[in-house]
Amino acid sequence: MDENVLIQVKHPDSFPNFFGRRLFVVREVCSEQRHEKMELTRQISVIPLFEGLPPGQLADLAAIALEKEFRRGRTIFSEGEPGLGFYVVISGRVKIFKLSPEGKEQILHLFGPGEPFGEAPVFEGRSFPAHAVALDGSRVLFFPRPAFVELIKKNPSLALNMLAVLSRRLRRFAALIDDLSLKEVPGRLAAHLLYLSEREDGKDEFDLEIPKNQLAAMLGTIPETLSRILTRMAQQGLILSEGPRIRISDRKGMRDLAEGLSRLP
Repeated sequence: MDENVLIQVKHPDSFPNFFGRRLFVVREVCSEQRHEKMELTRQISVIPLFEGLPPGQLADLAAIALEKEFRRGRTIFSEGEPGLGFYVVISGRVKIFKLSPEGKEQILHLFGPGEPFGEAPVFEGRSFPAHAVALDGSRVLFFPRPAFVELIKKNPSLALNMLAVLSRRLRRFAALIDDLSLKEVPGRLAAHLLYLSEREDGKDEFDLEIPKNQLAAMLGTIPETLSRILTRMAQQGLILSEGPRIRISDRKGMRDLAEGLSRLP
């Protein structure tokens, strides 16, 4: 047997240092895990979907949540894939869209921090009805359907919060359909700019959340038409437009345009 091994065995004073170091490492790992779980619970607590839940239920959500990261342009899920759970954006932005047989893209929703997406299959147990792609580098939380459904059974207020989110989503989706089917492009754009303003607490000045070519696709038009309409709005004194920055100069005029009470010359 190696002499060094014999010496280590013959001198038990070396054991406390050896095991002490290992115990210190284990404690450090456990402390780091507790810190990560506490930070995850804190992030979940500020998500509107989970507002008002007691600490114990927030901890239950943190226990089932899986953190995922997606690079810009990365597909999160595709239409027709099994809906195994839903997501909440922590940072970045996510685009939800459908594709026509010809490959034309129709943007349905854009989601930012704190907003859930892909939640319909949680109740239906079916496949995702659209595609989801990361517009920026994005970090999301994934909540598996079976574990989340069990939490809903224990805490009905979770279901009520989810229904409130779905109700707001339905109203916004109905407005989009109304705009696409009944309004001309200037009215659609005016309605969308007013929506962005209201989302920023009624501020007159804000940035477009997506590039103009994607905004054109969302409004059912082409980039050239969108640019012409922005120019005409500016000429009529309705807005100021500089790059992605928009300032609403005539809110009443924009409202009349959005509601079809006036038209651009």
